[in-house]
Amino acid sequence: MNYQQIISDLQKKIYKPIYFLDGEEPYFIDKISQYIQDHVLNESEKSFNQTILYGKDTTAETIISAARRFPMMGNNQVVIVKEAQNLKDFNNLEPYIDKPQKSTILVICYKYKKLDKRTKLYKKLNSKNNTGTVYFTSAKIPEYKIPEWIGKYMESKGKKVTPEASMLITEYLGNDLNKVSHELNKLLISLPEDVKTITPKDIEKNIGISKDYNPFELNNALAEKNVVKANRIIQHFGKNPNETPMPMVIGSLYYFFSKLLGYHLIDKSDQRNIQAKLKIYRGMNNMLKKASKKYSLKKTAVIIGYLREYDLKSKGLNNVGANDEELMKEMIFKILH
Repeated sequence: MNYQQIISDLQKKIYKPIYFLDGEEPYFIDKISQYIQDHVLNESEKSFNQTILYGKDTTAETIISAARRFPMMGNNQVVIVKEAQNLKDFNNLEPYIDKPQKSTILVICYKYKKLDKRTKLYKKLNSKNNTGTVYFTSAKIPEYKIPEWIGKYMESKGKKVTPEASMLITEYLGNDLNKVSHELNKLLISLPEDVKTITPKDIEKNIGISKDYNPFELNNALAEKNVVKANRIIQHFGKNPNETPMPMVIGSLYYFFSKLLGYHLIDKSDQRNIQAKLKIYRGMNNMLKKASKKYSLKKTAVIIGYLREYDLKSKGLNNVGANDEELMKEMIFKILH
């Protein structure tokens, strides 16, 4: 069962005795558990029938004891175990999985990793015969799919977002969905109601990410071999190191030129499949096409070598005293020439 199906069932008040939520992406785990915490019971029922436990501070016995209780003055009770990956005797929950209390909704939040598939507990939770359990694995969304996720998220809030604005947010925040959604929610609060489409200008004004001086624009300038623009951006980065630190710049450049290397090597006869093959976000195809005419396969490989070299120099290796601004200027010069 996927995230949308789970939320849809919960909204219809279709509840299961056990929700086991694991995986590397905490965002969806938090959203499901929070929905159950906020909506299954009304406020008067929560004081008697809702229990929140934390893995590092509890035991399997305590969880089972809480889950076995009958609800008071209501039809259901909710037991939520947060940070369940820290529970020391986790496998001792096995007997409860066999015979869960039907009036209890037990939510187990097992974050940042997956349950070991070799364990009996996993096999019981994930068994086709176990109709009383919702087993959901929250997978990390690859960074190249984040702009698309941002578009859908904003659409659900009644707004559109330009591809450039989505990519700008992705460059700065990566694929940490909690961080991305937090910034998007702040943006929604700040925006005037009549703004229907969010642009890089809105991002700069409300989130503080410059629409002109950012890693995405640097990649764009380099793709076009626009020497003046690239140097102007690097100079801005050098003067504002806290805003755009060198590791962020190198990381973004490495991503771009490694994808350019792949672009040189793949069959480009089917343009529609390039995005899927290279795992790039929508809109990057054109950048790579432009860049492939400016940088040969051999030059691209050399550039990747430069990026590794300057990554080490920024960490003090083989660096006789140049600061980050000087290193970035040297690096960009070598890339462009």
